[in-house]
Order: sequence, then C-alpha cells, then structure tokens
Amino acid sequence: MGDAKRNPTDLLQQLMDRARKAGADAADAVYVEGTSVSVSYRMSELESLERSEGADLGLRVLIGQRQACVSSSDVTEEALQELAERAVSMAREAPEDKYAGLATPEQLATDVPDIDSYDPVEPDLEQMKANAIACEAAARSVEGISNSEGADSGWGRSRVAVAATNGFARTYQGTYHSLSVSVLAGEGTKMERDYDYRTAVYGADIPSPESIGLKAAEKTLRRLNPRRVPTQKVPVVFDPRVGGSLIGHMTGAINGSSIARGTSFLKDRMGEKVFANGVTIVEDPHRPRGLRSKPFDAEGIANKRRNLIDNGVLTTWLLDLGTARQLGLETTGHASRGTSSPPSPSATNLHIEPGTLSAEDLIREVGTGFYITELIGFGVNGVTGDYSRGASGFWIENGEIAYPVSELTIAGNLKDMFLNLTPASDLEFRYSTNAPTLRVDGMTVAGG
Repeated sequence: MGDAKRNPTDLLQQLMDRARKAGADAADAVYVEGTSVSVSYRMSELESLERSEGADLGLRVLIGQRQACVSSSDVTEEALQELAERAVSMAREAPEDKYAGLATPEQLATDVPDIDSYDPVEPDLEQMKANAIACEAAARSVEGISNSEGADSGWGRSRVAVAATNGFARTYQGTYHSLSVSVLAGEGTKMERDYDYRTAVYGADIPSPESIGLKAAEKTLRRLNPRRVPTQKVPVVFDPRVGGSLIGHMTGAINGSSIARGTSFLKDRMGEKVFANGVTIVEDPHRPRGLRSKPFDAEGIANKRRNLIDNGVLTTWLLDLGTARQLGLETTGHASRGTSSPPSPSATNLHIEPGTLSAEDLIREVGTGFYITELIGFGVNGVTGDYSRGASGFWIENGEIAYPVSELTIAGNLKDMFLNLTPASDLEFRYSTNAPTLRVDGMTVAGG
C-alpha cells in the first residue's frame, strides 16, 4: 500500500500533477479508504469473523475530449508515476467524447454541509459478538422457531476524497452499524423463513438485539401454512420494507443516462403528472445520519434536497455533467463514481412523503387484496414500464389481514401503478430508500 497515512487530498494532488506533466490537459481523482468488521453466529456458534481494510484511488485524465480512467491500491511514488503515465497513454488512444469534461470553477460547491455521517465510536468486538448471540437467541427462544440461518453484526468506516485540476479538493467520512437475523419455522417441505435487520450510521440508533430477534421470529411464524389464491385483479399493498423498490424503479427511469439514450418509459414526461395527486417523492443528500448522505457529488458540484415528484408531477432528471451536456441542461449534482470508471448519475437518500390514511385504514379500504412482504426476482422493463415479480405475503379479506399466501406473481405497468399509488401515514426512516405502506389499485395477481 505504501504510505497510506498521507493526507488523501495531497495524495490526489500529487497524482494529478504527475498526470499534467505526462501530458494531460485536465484530471480528476478519487480516493476511497475503508475498514469493515463482521461477526456471524449460527445456533449460538461462531460461524465467521472477518475484518478488512483497504484503500483505492482512481484517476481520470482528459486530453481534449478524450478521456481514460485507471485505478490502483498502490500509493507508492513509483506506482503513482506509472498510474499517471498509463492513464495519459490510454487517453491518447481513446475515442472522443464531446460531453466529457470537468466542472468550471463557478460550478463547484463552496458551502459543505454537516451531514452527521460519522460515528467516532468503533464498537468493541466482544460487544459485536454478544449482540449477534443475543439477537439469534431471542429469535430462537420463540416457540415454533425450528432453525436458524444465523445472526450477523457488522460495522464499517469509510473516508472519501475528491479532487480535480479545477481547484476542487474535499473529503468526507462515513460509518455504518448493522445487525440482522434470519430464522425458520415449520418442518420438512412446510418450512418458512423470514428476517429482520437494522442498519444505521450511529450504533446508538440500532434497536436492541432482542427486539430485532423477536421481530424476525414473529414475521417467520406469521408465514406458516401459506395458501394459494386464484388469478384476479385486486389492490396490492406493499409493506414498507418492499415499497421502496417502487421508488427505485422511478429513479432508474429518470436517470440522465437512460433519458439521454431514450431508453426510459418516462423519457417524454418531464413536467407532467406521473403519480397520483398528493404523492411527493423527496431526495435529500444532506439528511443527518442518512445511509446515503454526502455533502457534494463526485464532480464537486453542490447537491441539495429536492422533490423529484411534487404532488404527482415529475420535476427533474438525475444528471451529472456528462448527461446534462448531452441533454442541453445543467447538472443537478447527482454524479457518483467508483475508482475505475467516470462519473454517472445516481440518487442518494429517498423517501415518499406520508399520506393521510393510517396503514390500517389503507388496508381496510381494500376489501379484498394482497399485502406483500417479500418480492422475488426482477421482471421490470425500464423501457416500457412493464412490471412482473414473484411475491409472498398475506391475503386481505374484508379489509383485514386474513392468512399467509405464497408463490404468487404480481403484474402491471409502472405508468399505471404510479398513477394508482396511495401512501399511508406510517413513514419511518430505516433504510436509504424509505416508503410508508403503499397501496396500488388494479394490479393482476396470478396464483395457482
């Protein structure tokens, strides 16, 4: 690794200086340093204990409109020189990209917000072990739980530095703590499995191991003896832990790369109503302790909270500099980047604003329908919006959860699903993408 104690922005500056001396017109670079620990227990026995530490840096050089990216985990003087020379040599042979280029100094972020993304407390390994043991023990203590897939306790810390020859040079840090367990109930071919987990920036925000274990057991036991139902068209209700996937399909459809290629079912819908009245979807890169929070984007551009969907209306694409230039627009500060590739657009923390109905009332209005707690497979066409996925959960009768069901398929088109979506009032911030309970009317549920 060489001298990894050097200031990362100084390291990137040295790398870019070498690239300029080798013939680059401009350059930017990113440094990612990380440490992670994970502990797994199954049936009260230690199953795995892992710790990893590493650092990688990536360099992008531009010669005119030609660009090339290289990456390395070696930060010795000799390696930096070789990396810079290789990048310049590759750029000279690369095809021209008329949309490639760095931000102008006027575009760069100047005010960097505090996103509270770093917990300075590194958990004690013995405490991590105790948490995993207690979590699984709580789940297994519940009558009817017959087996366990294990419990995992994890922690990680990262540091990211971004610098460019346009004068930008900033760093930020992040941490995560996690605890999960998965258990089984039943016997033979009638076994069912479920899980519970929590991930948070601060360890203090993780619920007790016992509460996570008991929740996993409760979810598992509810799934015993599932039934099948005949094919029919009914309202479908998405549990919060799976409802966020619908937001993911939306952000994929408004990603600048898809829009520039013309491969999105929302490509012509800017400024139009694409969701039901009252539906607002928020992206907030500065949410304190958010799992995807970051103070600026990968090109040094300021990012900000915005309503991607405002009262049902599509308000923006997700753009980096390249896709913005291709579309004749301004970047929205959504650039993300790994060490071995150029920037591309992506979203940060997302949520659907809560509605006015409680989850119970939302379900009560359904009458007969399907409450989904797990989605299986990925049958989503981003070009047409056609949607088809395997699902399991519970059947709703007379507005109440009646019995578990499995081996069903739900089908529709995202354009129709978005327009027929109603959020409940039970929003909680537990994931990077958060949704309250969601009801989508008029979906096809195929059973056996």
